[in-house]
Amino acid sequence: MTVKRTYRVAGHVFSLSFDSEGGLSGSLDNYEPFSLDGGGDELFSLEVVPEIDVSGKKALYLSNPEDMEQRIDVYSIDGGYLFELSPTSQSHVSGRLKVNEDFSAGSLSAESEEVFCVNNSLMLMYAFRTVGLDTLEIHASCVVKDGKGFLFLGKSGTGKSTHSRLWLRNIPGSRLLNDDNPVIRIVDGTPRVFGTPWSGKTPCYIARDFPVGAIVRINQAPRNAIRRMDVVEAFASLYSSSSGLRSVPGVADGLFATVSSVVQSVPCHILDCLPDNEAAFVCSKEVLGHE
Repeated sequence: MTVKRTYRVAGHVFSLSFDSEGGLSGSLDNYEPFSLDGGGDELFSLEVVPEIDVSGKKALYLSNPEDMEQRIDVYSIDGGYLFELSPTSQSHVSGRLKVNEDFSAGSLSAESEEVFCVNNSLMLMYAFRTVGLDTLEIHASCVVKDGKGFLFLGKSGTGKSTHSRLWLRNIPGSRLLNDDNPVIRIVDGTPRVFGTPWSGKTPCYIARDFPVGAIVRINQAPRNAIRRMDVVEAFASLYSSSSGLRSVPGVADGLFATVSSVVQSVPCHILDCLPDNEAAFVCSKEVLGHE
C-alpha cells in the first residue's frame, strides 16, 4: 500500500509517497514537526519507486567531494534531470532521483541508504523548486537570540557548528534553530530564517521562523576579529552557500535575485576566529550591538 505524507517548510508544501511495507515510515521523525494532516497546495512531490529509467543521461555536473563527504552527480535527461546520490565519495551509488524540468515531480529509486536518499532528494527538489520564490536553502548553522536568527556560514570543517555551540554555552538566551540547512525566505519584504527537517548530524527540527539578525562567515584564524562585509563580498559569500543548480537559467536567476535582496537588507560580517569562548563574545558583541 502506498503512503503519502505532506509537509510544509517555510510556507512551501510538498509531499512524499512510498510503500508502507518498506520500513521508511519509522525513519521520518525529522519531518513530523512539519507535517500537515489536511494536505495543501503542493509545490512539488516525490515518489519512492522500485526502479527508474536512466537511459540517455548526459553529465551536467560531476562533484569532486573530499574524502568521506557525500557525492551528488547531476545529469540531463529527456524532460528533466537525474541525480545520482552516494553517502561518501568512495561508496557506490545508493540512489537515483529523476525529476522533471521544473522540479515539481520526482521519482527516487534507492538501492541502499534509503533515508539518506530520501532526505537528500527532498532537499534538492526543495532548493531548486523554491529558489524562484524568494527562498534560499542555506548551508549554515543558525542560532536564535533576542527574537532574531543569526546564521554562520563557511566551508565544511571551518567551524560553523562549533561556533553555534560556543554561543549556546556563553551567550545567555541563545538556542539552536538548525545546524546545517536552514531556509531564508523573504516575507513581506523581510528576510526570515526558518527551521527545516534537514539539520545534518545534529537532531534539531524546529518548525519556527525569525527575522534574520545577521549573517556571519566563519574563517579559521590565529586570533578573533570581526568586520562588516560590503555588498559585493556579502553577495559572493551568501551565493556560494546557497543550494541551486546554477547551470539551469531559471534557478540561477532566482538565486541571484533573492541573494541580492537579502544582502541589501541584512548585515553581513566576516569572523576570523579561534574555536574558543572569546570568539562567541566578539561575534555577539558586534551583531547584537551589546557591550
